[in-house]
Amino acid sequence: MSGNEILGMVMLALLIGVIFIGFPISFTLLFLALVFGFVGLGARVFDLAFLQALGLMKEETLAAVPLFIFMGFITERAGLMERLFQAFRDLLAPVRGALYLVVILTATVFAMATGIVGAAVTVLGIMAAPVMIKAGYDARLSSGAIAAGGTLGILVPPSVMLVVMGPVIGVSVAKLYAAAFGPGFLLAGLYIAYTLFRSFANPRLGPPVPIEERVESWSVMIREVIIGIFPLACLIGFTLGSILGGLATPTEAAAVGASGAILLAIAYRRMTLDVLKQAMLATMTTSSMVLFLAVASNVFGAVFSRLGSAQVITNWLLSLPLPPMAVLIVVMVLIFLLGWPFEWPAIILVFVPIFYPVLQALKFDMLWVGVLIAVNLQTAFLSPPVAMSAYYLKQVVPQWGLGTIYRGMSDFMIIQIIGLALVLAFPIIALWFPNYMFGR
Repeated sequence: MSGNEILGMVMLALLIGVIFIGFPISFTLLFLALVFGFVGLGARVFDLAFLQALGLMKEETLAAVPLFIFMGFITERAGLMERLFQAFRDLLAPVRGALYLVVILTATVFAMATGIVGAAVTVLGIMAAPVMIKAGYDARLSSGAIAAGGTLGILVPPSVMLVVMGPVIGVSVAKLYAAAFGPGFLLAGLYIAYTLFRSFANPRLGPPVPIEERVESWSVMIREVIIGIFPLACLIGFTLGSILGGLATPTEAAAVGASGAILLAIAYRRMTLDVLKQAMLATMTTSSMVLFLAVASNVFGAVFSRLGSAQVITNWLLSLPLPPMAVLIVVMVLIFLLGWPFEWPAIILVFVPIFYPVLQALKFDMLWVGVLIAVNLQTAFLSPPVAMSAYYLKQVVPQWGLGTIYRGMSDFMIIQIIGLALVLAFPIIALWFPNYMFGR
């Protein structure tokens, strides 16, 4: 390797090392890129950084990120998730393991209205955990169901992660959304099957909702179901339907979704100036984190590539005496391991561009690969030491120890790995819907 190539590899190794220590990732990326870039490329590294930042600002799709995040925070603060939870709870009360089923169904539907993870896990913890504890549900299985269900927001459209990933791998966001439905519903189905199996095998883990807490009147139940599910279903249908139907770009659809969320909050009489202020501040905080990290990662990736180190990794992976599928599995294992110390924005924006030339050279369908990466990265929220879902849940449910939450999450992480293996073995799970919608 040449001097610049070695310099790039040292930069990458140093990045991984300092992130483990706990340095802020965005500033670390930018600092390392500028320092190592100046050593290897001279003063032109600053011109490169400027052009990369400018180019990212011209990416129109990224304008959907703050809009989808705002839509998610408004629906969460407007109490739509509570109504959805209550509707499913009334409907499924007599079923054994009902609350597990309610949590996962609520998380799946709410994921299609938010695209973010932290809010879903937090609200589910606030709503479901006290009810589960009172009903005598198993703490380990309950915490795992809440954490795993809440992480579906990273995969199920309108996932913010898919919006960011689309331009990185050169696939339209609409096609990524269509391809994510199959794996997303597959994982939700596996979660439900697992919790129901455990509940029927051992009734003490998940008894039905006590009779005295059930709604006896069918008219009241139907009313609650209609009020709790129908408006949110319309919001989801208009937002995602316009994208998949080709009627609107992701950014336009996100604007419609954000407006619809505000209208629903007004209709439910939950929209106040304080709610709007909190949603806007939370949106600014989250969007700034994602977009600043995108700029820093873009600059880091450009310097890494210009130093020649990216080509070294590409050539090394392509030279491995392995069939293409084995190389893909190696890449998936690396991404899975990277998900332990890193959050998804860093992996999408720093490491995926390194693997992208390899997978493209091996003639893999990048739409399928994108969905595999998305399913893979969902495990990052359930795997220590980062495992942000555990900290979100522990914060709102102090009765459950962190060890109990981790053990519960580990069960569902195994289910996610099984789901990833199924999508890897049967690409049609991800590709049937985009093939149908777009005639690929």
